[in-house]
Amino acid sequence: MNVPQPPTAPAKRTPWWRVLYIQVLIAVALGILVGMLFPHDETAPEHWNAAKLKPLGDAFIALVKMMIAPIIFCTVVHGIASMRDMKKLGRVGVKTLFYFEVVSTIALVIGLVVVNWLQPGAGFNIDPTTLDPDIAKGYAKRAESQTMTAFLLNIIPATLFSAFVTGDLLQVLLVSTLTAFAISALANNHRLAVLGVIERASEILFGIMKIVVQFAPVGAFGAMAFTVGSYGIESLEKLLKLIAGFYATAGVFVFVVLGGIASLCGFSILRYLVFIKQELLLVLGTSSSETALPGMIQKMRRLGCSNSTVGFVIPTGYSFNLDGTNIYMTMAAVFLAQATNTPLDLREQVTLLLVAMVSSKGASGVTGAGFVTLAATLAVLPKVPIASLALLVGIDRFMSECRAITNLIGNGVATVAISRWEGEVTPETLQKNLTGAGTEPEQPTDAK
Repeated sequence: MNVPQPPTAPAKRTPWWRVLYIQVLIAVALGILVGMLFPHDETAPEHWNAAKLKPLGDAFIALVKMMIAPIIFCTVVHGIASMRDMKKLGRVGVKTLFYFEVVSTIALVIGLVVVNWLQPGAGFNIDPTTLDPDIAKGYAKRAESQTMTAFLLNIIPATLFSAFVTGDLLQVLLVSTLTAFAISALANNHRLAVLGVIERASEILFGIMKIVVQFAPVGAFGAMAFTVGSYGIESLEKLLKLIAGFYATAGVFVFVVLGGIASLCGFSILRYLVFIKQELLLVLGTSSSETALPGMIQKMRRLGCSNSTVGFVIPTGYSFNLDGTNIYMTMAAVFLAQATNTPLDLREQVTLLLVAMVSSKGASGVTGAGFVTLAATLAVLPKVPIASLALLVGIDRFMSECRAITNLIGNGVATVAISRWEGEVTPETLQKNLTGAGTEPEQPTDAK
């Protein structure tokens, strides 16, 4: 005899105004409005203006960066040390670096093709001698240290703990990997005990991060108000063709290139973008992809990617898979050549492409890093005056938002692609976890 069951109460929906990504979206809109209503006035700097809200954005970014190094450490150590087949790390590493190089090169080539087709700098007729050389001097000086030798040596921290002080992701990744290998060499009972401690520590760190992220609307509001209040919407007008071309090119790259990779992996790029919408809006508000790094780690795990793959691909991608930065560098460099009437021939543009392939590996997710990398690239092409960087200073903040968002999307797609390549997750699992059909996303084991 079937006993009728009482109807279950419907799940209580969260009011829309309490949803974090909606709060961030509203904060960004308010920041733009406040920046337009209260612009920075150089003639009266003592008066209140929206540019003085900058500490709100800086404080939020600092809070997030405070948590990144320990979260990456726990994620990488637990992921690698819990693997029974240590050959998998080498296999994943080779596949990841190969993927990064191929996709990054495609991004560079696309940027080069589009900027030559659009010719956004044609007709500017800028005389480099009329530009303030001091504006670009600081970036050029920072770029002098961006040599391959310096980059490789910088991966090694001064001490075991200094990597956590500086927050350099590659240094943290090196320390984490070495620690993971050391734990793997322990006796099995000791290894499991240490992994248990690291897992509990990771839960605490993500709990702290959950608290910090609640302040995202405040940080997004301050950062956006500062940007619009300092530079003004009108600062976009003269360089609108370059900005529009860059945003359109990044969009084509995301939906065509990354969308094609996503399709091959068995999921929809549009559904994936909806899945990470909270992280995208966070990056939009702060112009830094680092603010979304902890959230991306959790989202990739929810999709079904293994801890070891997520822990290796995501942090490494922040230095080696910067698709948005790659597009920006080639477009910006050729734009400056066009604007100063110093066009580059095919050989020089190929040189630019090869230099950018190397120099882009030194950039990180921090706001402004792409601008320094551009200065390092231009230093190898003396034909383009370094002083011309002054043309882009006013709009770099607006460009950095698109760079950061494209970088973030690319690293997420890379993680899923490597996970699919390793056979950790199936298209069916991806579809179910993307749509939230399963109450608990399927997680693969790290053992092969």
